[in-house]
Amino acid sequence: MNIFVLNSGRCGSTTWIRACEHMCNYTAGHESRAHLVGPERLAYPDNHIEADNRLSWLLGRLEAAYGKQALYVHLRRDPEATASSFARRHDFGIMKAYREGILIGANPQVSSLTLAHDYLETVEHNIALFLRDKPRVLEARLEYLEEDFLHFWSVIGAEGDLDAALAELRIHHNSS
Repeated sequence: MNIFVLNSGRCGSTTWIRACEHMCNYTAGHESRAHLVGPERLAYPDNHIEADNRLSWLLGRLEAAYGKQALYVHLRRDPEATASSFARRHDFGIMKAYREGILIGANPQVSSLTLAHDYLETVEHNIALFLRDKPRVLEARLEYLEEDFLHFWSVIGAEGDLDAALAELRIHHNSS
């Protein structure tokens, strides 16, 4: 079974995947195929857990490739904290792409925080719409990461070093 950790970014996805790397019956990756195009972009191996915030822009293709067969985790974080984190990264990555590519040059008077809220609202609505008919969905929150991860571990029948996985959750990977 494939598992996709759908998220906006800035919500603990790197940390989640680092914890999943301590499983022996699943592989795990963070943005592991983000550089690929065409069918290869979504050609994940069986029994793989993938977190990639760019999947929120590829949900039609994800539906065609995996549909209701996969398990989806919607990883979220407090919207204010997430938007603030994105606002600090306004000049590169997905925020730059959103401002310059998706919005084609947002008004420079729009604050980075306002733009981050707009991005976050867009992505969260995309994910919610995609998940509405999926039979296997879990929600996880950064604020309850250990509790939600333990539930996830149990639901998917994970095997491996749970103590090491939980230790990863206490490390703030990719923080800004």
